[in-house]
Amino acid sequence: MKRSLIKDIARQRIARLLRFADEVVSINPEIARDCVEEALAIAKRCRVRIPRFWRRRICKKCHTLLKPGVNCRVRLRKKRSPHLTVTCLNCGYIARYPYK
Repeated sequence: MKRSLIKDIARQRIARLLRFADEVVSINPEIARDCVEEALAIAKRCRVRIPRFWRRRICKKCHTLLKPGVNCRVRLRKKRSPHLTVTCLNCGYIARYPYK
């Protein structure tokens, strides 16, 4: 198969897995984590980048899909440079994203 076709199929499967994980995360977080880990494995194997929207919703330490109010805390900070702070409530990992 052509490399571009393989990457396209991988992108579609990653999107489908992450959408399913988003629906299931409040009901069963373990299934959601398994879906996220499978999507990350597909992306790594096929050398496909996960879109920024989904990348920022995945904890880099424990690979949980973050849903504000359910398993993560989101705060705006102004100290140093203004940034958005996302804290995973499962493992305690803190991700910071700058904004202007």
